[in-house]
Amino acid sequence: MLLYAARRAVLAVPLLVGITCISFAVIHLAPGEPVEMQTGDRGIKASAQAKQAVRELYGLDRPLYEQYWTWLTRLFHLDFGRSFAPDGRPVLQKIGERLPVTLFLNIVEMLLIIVLAVPIGILSATRQHSTFDKVLTVFVFVGFATPDFWLALLLMILFGVQLGWLPISGLRSLNWEYLSMWRQQLDLLSHLVLPVTVATFGGLAGFSRYVRQSMLEVVRQDYIQSARAKGLSEKSVIGKHALRNALLPVVTILGLSLPGLIGGSVIVESIFAIPGMGQLMVQAVYMRDYPVIMGNLVIVSTLTLLANLVADISYGLIDPRIRMARRRR
Repeated sequence: MLLYAARRAVLAVPLLVGITCISFAVIHLAPGEPVEMQTGDRGIKASAQAKQAVRELYGLDRPLYEQYWTWLTRLFHLDFGRSFAPDGRPVLQKIGERLPVTLFLNIVEMLLIIVLAVPIGILSATRQHSTFDKVLTVFVFVGFATPDFWLALLLMILFGVQLGWLPISGLRSLNWEYLSMWRQQLDLLSHLVLPVTVATFGGLAGFSRYVRQSMLEVVRQDYIQSARAKGLSEKSVIGKHALRNALLPVVTILGLSLPGLIGGSVIVESIFAIPGMGQLMVQAVYMRDYPVIMGNLVIVSTLTLLANLVADISYGLIDPRIRMARRRR
């Protein structure tokens, strides 16, 4: 298992380099450049000489392959460079400020999805064609069809504007520093209710469907029928024999969800003005802040490759047949 993981890690390095090469070329193909975006947004009429000086400062006057090689050389030293924004701060510093917020929000969202979706999917599969299963099917269609931004606006209007129960932006109130410790925790929770609800709604619908479909395929297998014929209780058949095998596709979905923990939800963070990685990425794309964009892409790409490796290893831990197949090789 360790040798397999090491081999996959080594093969991931050239793949990551290829991803960064394509991403670097694509973002430079977008219309506009950092100099024009910065001066145009502020109504500054910069001369051609001044713009050329800024291009030379950022290294944008050099050929694209030289810019990429310089950036890649810095990356091997874990130096993501400095932002093209007027503050000129290091990219890692900017990401480090936003990362805890995004991690917290997405971990809470993922835990809620798992805790709710797994039992819902199991109940729906074991009670196929029941009223509960039909209600879940309707919920899944609604969850898939409802855009996040539309649901967010509806909840903001209802609970934030009309009823005034919940705040609609940010993570803290203006008087947060003057509140007691318990009031601060309650204030944070009240700010999390709407964004977490919006982010969880669509994911819960899809994830519960995956669990249901996987469980239906497993309970139809012959060994499940044999376990029932031996007189095992339904709880033991589902919990011990069916659930473990049904988790294999679920592990894949969880693995692919890992990069989203860092990448953040662009729509949710933008609508609710949450200072996370998603909002940072939107701002960087709008300003053509190439170092920040590439920093985000490298982190998300690395996590995607790591998630695939973790999912493959988890297969072997869940299903003994996969471990035996690897040993035979």
